[in-house]
Amino acid sequence: MEKIWVKHYSAGVPAEIDVNALGSIGDYFSNAAAQFASRRAFISGATGQVIRYDELDQMSLQVAAYFQSVLKLAPGARVAVMMPNLLQYPVCLFGLLRAGYVVVNVNPMYTPRELEHQLKDSGAEAMIVVDIFAHTLAKVIANTAVRQVIVTGLADMLPWAKRVVAHWLIRKVKKAVLPYALPGKVDFLDMLTQGAQAGFTPVDVKTGDLAFLQYTGGTTGISKGAMLTHANILANVNQVQVWLDPSLDKSVELISITAIPLYHIFALSSCLGFVSLGGTNVLVSDPRNIPAFIKVLAKYRFVSLPAVNTLFNGLINDPHFAKLDFSQLRLAIGGGAAVQRPVAERWQAITKSPLVEGYGLTECSPTVTINPVDMTEFSGSVGLPLPSTEISIRGEDGLEVNLGEAGELCVRGPQVMKGYWNRAAETAQVMTQDGYLRTGDVATMDAQGFIKIVDRKKDMILVSGFNVYPNEIEEVVMMHPDVLEVAAVARPDDHTGEAVRIYVVKKSAALTSEILTAHCRANLTNYKVPRQIIFLDELPKSNVGKILRRELRDLVA
Repeated sequence: MEKIWVKHYSAGVPAEIDVNALGSIGDYFSNAAAQFASRRAFISGATGQVIRYDELDQMSLQVAAYFQSVLKLAPGARVAVMMPNLLQYPVCLFGLLRAGYVVVNVNPMYTPRELEHQLKDSGAEAMIVVDIFAHTLAKVIANTAVRQVIVTGLADMLPWAKRVVAHWLIRKVKKAVLPYALPGKVDFLDMLTQGAQAGFTPVDVKTGDLAFLQYTGGTTGISKGAMLTHANILANVNQVQVWLDPSLDKSVELISITAIPLYHIFALSSCLGFVSLGGTNVLVSDPRNIPAFIKVLAKYRFVSLPAVNTLFNGLINDPHFAKLDFSQLRLAIGGGAAVQRPVAERWQAITKSPLVEGYGLTECSPTVTINPVDMTEFSGSVGLPLPSTEISIRGEDGLEVNLGEAGELCVRGPQVMKGYWNRAAETAQVMTQDGYLRTGDVATMDAQGFIKIVDRKKDMILVSGFNVYPNEIEEVVMMHPDVLEVAAVARPDDHTGEAVRIYVVKKSAALTSEILTAHCRANLTNYKVPRQIIFLDELPKSNVGKILRRELRDLVA
């Protein structure tokens, strides 16, 4: 497909990036640390504790030295990291990558079954875990290849006196750390001490070496590891940076609020982007506590807030949010799930800054498209393909469809994964013969190159042979002022094969099924109108805040 979208890039955005200039993530961080040594690199939203670039540089080298010289782990070994947004995360992340290890990000909320699958599948030989989740690891570690565990406490990065008090409260008063047995475990702070004594020998990490096994449900089947190289990650960071750069005022401190978990590729990529700018990432571990989150936001004149639709929606529905200082806000980036028009329009009315929607997936490191950041209003599209990205929209026959027609979105570019870890057959299923990744998403492209995601192929509802896309239903339902959240799924129907069922969280107790059905009839053709409306107190969500239609479909079943 001709790159018609390049003509509509914002001024200053190049058509291509220099993929030959990409090195390793370790070198990328080392350069930033040397350039911005005294600047704040990360701040704990919970405690206000700061770690500067020079401190992060030193501590990450201690981590690298411990794994290299004390554990004598060979480069290329997989190391699992299971923690929320704590200051320890970047310390471990950059240390492991500098020593040539492959980071396996683990969701701390995993059940023992899920954790065991990921550890066994990745072949992780070592693991860093927060003590409040260590009991989960203890239940399955005997069935895995993990032979060394480093345990960190939530307060480990605090000064000594505060650390002692905080650990006492967490462990003795709140009893947040359940009993566990991990023989031979090493404490995080002891690891740093031993690493400092051992010293680090630099490793020649190649740009094509694996950096992450990033687990995802992907476009097919069970959770599997997307193999993301240093080149994949840095290419995507570069692609996004040149896209956003024209909108940034680098004379001010560039503060980004990192509310999405860093073990998620969206947050990880955003975090890395601000590192090379000498920016500051404020780590928020529990953004679902909206009042507490707003108190964190009130402390900073933030430039960037990447998040998902449900989090933006939660913020704008709290009256205290509108009182914040948005004078520096330039980049409110929505990803992970579709941004709904009512949410985007209300966000802009409150903040005077547009909610810019993008699109990506783990297999693309993750970003594929973003709307121009100089947009003035919500467009309903996910934007234009990034520099050095090729897009092809294809029908069931594998051939490219005409502009404006719906088909499967396929992507080719330097950010596309190397494949799925130890799953050649599944990799072959999602890669075309000409090197495109089949995303499993249905999309259209207009004459300017703007892409609109119609829906996930697997989420599509088939009513009497007509395709009904949940995103459209949900956007219409959200237009009603008394709706807080909604999710649309299919339900079996004797006459039409499938019909639309919606799950709704009310904003007002006055809302009824009859009122909402009338609203839908006024805005949707008959076969798209929900045949059943179920009200819930809350919708099931992932740790990132993405509504889990899958669980709702299971509930239907």
